[in-house]
Amino acid sequence: MTGQDQFDAWAAGDPYEAYVGRWSRAVAREFLCSLRVPNGREWLDVGCGTGALAQTIVECAAPAAVVGVDRSEGFITSARGRVSDPRARFHVGEAQALPVATAAFDAVVSGLVLNFVPEPARMIAEMTRATRAGGTVAVYVWDYAGAMEMMRRFWDAAKALDPAATALDEGVRFPMCAPVPLATLLEDAGLVEVFTFAIDIPTVFRDFDDYWSPFLGGQGPAPGYAVSLSEERRDELRERIREHLPVAEDGSIWLTARAWAARGTKVAA
Repeated sequence: MTGQDQFDAWAAGDPYEAYVGRWSRAVAREFLCSLRVPNGREWLDVGCGTGALAQTIVECAAPAAVVGVDRSEGFITSARGRVSDPRARFHVGEAQALPVATAAFDAVVSGLVLNFVPEPARMIAEMTRATRAGGTVAVYVWDYAGAMEMMRRFWDAAKALDPAATALDEGVRFPMCAPVPLATLLEDAGLVEVFTFAIDIPTVFRDFDDYWSPFLGGQGPAPGYAVSLSEERRDELRERIREHLPVAEDGSIWLTARAWAARGTKVAA
């Protein structure tokens, strides 16, 4: 692994849920509402993680079936435990070589995954391959460089204390997580009617510990960086973040999380 991707650990379900899984579910609802896929369709969730998006599809989109694929056996185990609806099935597999038939799904979606695969264009091509003519391909990613505030505040503090952290900051590493690059990826895959949009949700932490503790779970770049520090440096980072967070009188912390989403339609061959 390189110095950057050594912290891109995604394997354990519970730490992931505490870190971003709980917020991903709120984004997923807004995302699905915007797609307006008719009821009774077949869905594929690429990089399904712990099942946040798949569960939301079951609850909000009235699917005939939803298949989730993720490379992490730990995440697949977690998804199977969290999503009990018989219409949902989960399999271990690669986003860049999906273990599904061509033109097998009406809607192929992915949440918070695209920027972590080595070849995003290849993943979009695979998603398009798996989609039936007239079907929907759609993705969403965090706005790392802007209004994904829980991460932005972490990295701003980390970089102030350690300039080397700049190379690990997702806002720096993933310039594709913005409207124009996302639209270009979908258009280059041959999709039409492509458009992008922002999804903003509130992320309310009951206190500072509710904000900070998930960064100690080691799942993802920021938590991976946090747990790599010595105890003294980690304490220094914690206190610098605490100093700059907007804390309400009751101790709660109100931030915003923005995701950028993009969708397109597959045309007949």
